[in-house]
Amino acid sequence: MSTSSSSSSSDEEVDGGGGGGAAAAFEAGPSSSRSRMRSSNGVWPEPFIEALAYEVATEASRTAGRLAAAHALFNIFQVCSTWRAISRSELLWQNLTRRVWNVTHLLRNTWREEYVYRHQTASNFRAGRNIYATLHIVPTDNNNNDDDGLSCRRLALSDHHLAAGFADGAVHLFHLPTRLHLSTLYPQHRDRLGRFSSAVSGIILSDIRLVFATLDGDIHMAFINEVNPLRRAYLGDVVNDGALVDFTGCNRWWVGLYAGVPGRAIHIWNSETEELVFVGGILTDPEAVMGWHLLTELTDLIGRIRVTSHHVAVACTSLRIIAFDLENQGLVLRNEESRRGIIVGSFDCNDESAMMTDRRGATSVRHVPDMAMVCRLRGASQREILGCMNGGYGLTCAGGIIRVWEIEDGDFLYSLREGIGECNALIADEKYVAACSSDATIHVWDFGAQ
Repeated sequence: MSTSSSSSSSDEEVDGGGGGGAAAAFEAGPSSSRSRMRSSNGVWPEPFIEALAYEVATEASRTAGRLAAAHALFNIFQVCSTWRAISRSELLWQNLTRRVWNVTHLLRNTWREEYVYRHQTASNFRAGRNIYATLHIVPTDNNNNDDDGLSCRRLALSDHHLAAGFADGAVHLFHLPTRLHLSTLYPQHRDRLGRFSSAVSGIILSDIRLVFATLDGDIHMAFINEVNPLRRAYLGDVVNDGALVDFTGCNRWWVGLYAGVPGRAIHIWNSETEELVFVGGILTDPEAVMGWHLLTELTDLIGRIRVTSHHVAVACTSLRIIAFDLENQGLVLRNEESRRGIIVGSFDCNDESAMMTDRRGATSVRHVPDMAMVCRLRGASQREILGCMNGGYGLTCAGGIIRVWEIEDGDFLYSLREGIGECNALIADEKYVAACSSDATIHVWDFGAQ
C-alpha cells in the first residue's frame, strides 16, 4: 500500500475547489448553540435565504463544476451573521448533498459532514491524491489454472465493497476499508451451451445485496453479510434470447443487453419483484453471430448498457447508441448511428453524462438523453482503450496507463502513477478507481478524504 499524488498539469488547487474559500464556507456558522437565528427586520426570512443559497450553489455547480459550489456558499455566508446562520441548517446541507453530489443516503453523522466529505474527496480526485493498494484473488479448486477463466470481465463498486466477475463464472467480493477478501460466489451449475456460457456479464452491487448475470442469461442474487446462500433469481433462455452480453441496473430496475436473436436486444426487470417486464429492441441485430461466438471464445465487447440517475438507460454497440426510458417499457428517447464507430470498451455513463471514444481515437462527453456534445477530452487520442467515469471525471486506460480528465471542460488533469500492464476491466465511483490487469491482480486507488 502506498500514498501518492499523481503527476498533474497543475499542482495548485482551484479557488473554491478545496482551498481556503471552501474550507471557510464549511466552517462558517455562529458559535451559539441555536441552530438558526431570526432576522430582526424580517426582510430576509430564513426559508428565503436557504432557498437563495441552494440556488446559488447549484448554479455554480452546474456552470463551473461541483467544487465551485462551496466557494459560492462561502460568499453567501459572508453577507451577515443572519445569513451565516443558515450554514447550520441540516436541511440545506441535505438538499445540497443530493443536488451537487447525487447522494441520498447519509453515511456520516450529519448532512453537513457528508457534504464536506464529498467535497474533500472530489478535491482529492482532482489533485490526484490517493492511497494505492492491490487485491489478490484467493485460489479455489474451481480456478484450475485456466488463464482464460481468470480473465476479469466485470468490476462493480459500492460504498464499502468491490466485486470482480471472471470468465469462469466466479465473483470475488472484497471489503474495501480492510481490503479483505470476503467470499467467492459461483453460479448454480446446469448444462452449459459453450465453454464461457457461465462467464460473468454484469454485476449490480450495494452494501446490502450483490446481483450478477452470466452470458447464458442466468441472474443470481445474494445478500452480503448474511448466511442465506446464493440463489438464482432468473433462469436464462440462451436459445431463445441469445447471449446476455451486458447487465446493469439500479435500485428499481435490472437491464440486460442481448445479442444472438433478432428483436430481443433489451430486457428489463423490476428489481423488487424480479419480474421480467419488457423484451424488445433491435440494437444488437447486426451483432447476432458475434453474440453466439461469445459463448465459446473471449472476443471483443459487443455492447454496453448503463443506467443514469433519472431511470434512463443508454446502450451502445460499435455502430449505434440508443437511450430509452425504463419507466415507460423501453420507450426509445434517442437512436443515433455513429458515423465514426464506437469503441465499446470506452463507453460509460454517470448521472446525466455519457463518455465514449470513436474509432479515430477522439473521446467525447455527451448529455443524456439527447446525446448533445458537452466537450471533447483534450489529448485523448488512443484507439484501443477502456473508459469509465464518475460524476466529475472521465478516466481512460491505454497501454497500462490510466489518465484522468475533467468532464465539464475536457481538460486533462494527470495520469495515475502506477502502471498496471494489460487491463481487462476498469471502473470508478466518487471515491475509488479500480482496474484488473491480465494477471488477475485488482488495483485500487482510494481518493477518500483522510
